[in-house]
Amino acid sequence: MGLFGSKSSGSGSRPDGSRVQRHSSGWIELAKHLKSEESLRILDIGPTSASNINFVTNLGHSIYMANLVDEAAKPEWVVPKSEGDSESVFDVDRFLHQNLDFSGRHFDVVTLWDTLDYLPEAFVQPIVDRVFEVMQPGGRLLAFFHAKPTGDETVFARYHLTESDQIDLQRMGGHPILHTHTNRQVESIFKGFAAYKFFLAKDALREVLVTR
Repeated sequence: MGLFGSKSSGSGSRPDGSRVQRHSSGWIELAKHLKSEESLRILDIGPTSASNINFVTNLGHSIYMANLVDEAAKPEWVVPKSEGDSESVFDVDRFLHQNLDFSGRHFDVVTLWDTLDYLPEAFVQPIVDRVFEVMQPGGRLLAFFHAKPTGDETVFARYHLTESDQIDLQRMGGHPILHTHTNRQVESIFKGFAAYKFFLAKDALREVLVTR
């Protein structure tokens, strides 16, 4: 039985919109930070969550949303192939301008979740570099990475913040995982940041809390 209740045969899976809870050591640490500080600015990357907005604003912080996976899946970002191109080419600069331009705002906390696993490779490093640019020095970023590309636990989900040591995962649809990253690759992706801390997990998700 997997995270969303699916059997290996694929039968018995929960429908889109259902929620399950997952223990998160990274969230425990980040939640302590949110509750100990005042007037933070948070960037939540993923499908819009009303419960996240309420959770953050009730703590006295402000929150901004960026749904990058849904946006990156749109064909408008694919540049027509030139002769000799064997792979799709993406208009990364235009994507960043339209989806990660915050008019000079900088963020104290970023919840990146498992976004990077669902993005075309061409977007991964430029998005991380852009997020680095819009974070305050000392700001914190929580990211998840899948250890394998297939299986029930790789279903694309919305992550909802809770008061407990768990987060709620809500199944959102059919985006496939496009790649996985080793710990060494994760370290390379965040090489410009000041520090990172990995958390062990019992499932196939790895967590990392990164400091700007």
